[in-house]
Amino acid sequence: MFQIIGIVLLFGLVFGSYIMSGGNMGVIIEAAPHELMAIGGAGVASFLIANSMTVIKGCGGGMGKVFSGPKWKATDYRDLLSLLFLLTKTMKSKGVIALESHIENPHDSTIFSRYPRIGKDHFAIDFICDTLRMMTMNLEDPHQVEDAMEKQLEKHHHEALAPAHAIQSLADALPALGIVAAVLGVIKTMGAITEPPEVLGEMIGGALVGTFLGVFLAYGLVAPFATRMQQVVDEEGAFYKIIQAVLVAHLHGNAAQISVEIGRGNVPSGAQPSFLELEEALSAIPNEA
Repeated sequence: MFQIIGIVLLFGLVFGSYIMSGGNMGVIIEAAPHELMAIGGAGVASFLIANSMTVIKGCGGGMGKVFSGPKWKATDYRDLLSLLFLLTKTMKSKGVIALESHIENPHDSTIFSRYPRIGKDHFAIDFICDTLRMMTMNLEDPHQVEDAMEKQLEKHHHEALAPAHAIQSLADALPALGIVAAVLGVIKTMGAITEPPEVLGEMIGGALVGTFLGVFLAYGLVAPFATRMQQVVDEEGAFYKIIQAVLVAHLHGNAAQISVEIGRGNVPSGAQPSFLELEEALSAIPNEA
């Protein structure tokens, strides 16, 4: 919502101030199509040259997140803590071996199936199951497990940030591409140097529209999009950090209730359940679970 408001304000205030100061929109409207063709075409071409298909596809999904925000909501964090509570409680009471059937086939697990939104996130499920699988192979040193989980998180976060970095690189290139379009306009103007001053002035004005559009698009739209994409990735990454915090706390010998409380402390403030809210969610879990 705020992104749409920002875009409306961006165009309204920039072009509104130009019109109020006596500017002629006709020059911009006339020059914009071919200037945008040069700048946008060169931008798209350089974007395709610089990035893999995986990153390009990721940019499409990332642009959607600019407007929709992080996919994890407050209820998802509460569900994650409840899921981890069930897992750590089962390990405490029945041992890690009792989880083998759940981690080998999580989609048919009675524990994982209680939280379908989390079950749709392949990385979250794989991250939990792979860590628990290491525990079943007697890797129970908390420091070793924490280090292994940290490396997985770093790899996933680095890959998730690639689309945002690609969009930021495009934003960095647009001002220079605007200059390219402007220079082409100047070359065209110099080829018509014998024309009257009013004609030359209009041609130079059209050429400068290229510089304006390159800078305007870069710093007004594309760079903010890249920044927002990175913020969303960082916010979504906090979800996986909670998994690490809870499972490592469990390996340090804490009770299931204490482990999830440690995880609750890692939940972003805007989505963090209170102690009582989490207590109610855990109490609502049926005993047979």
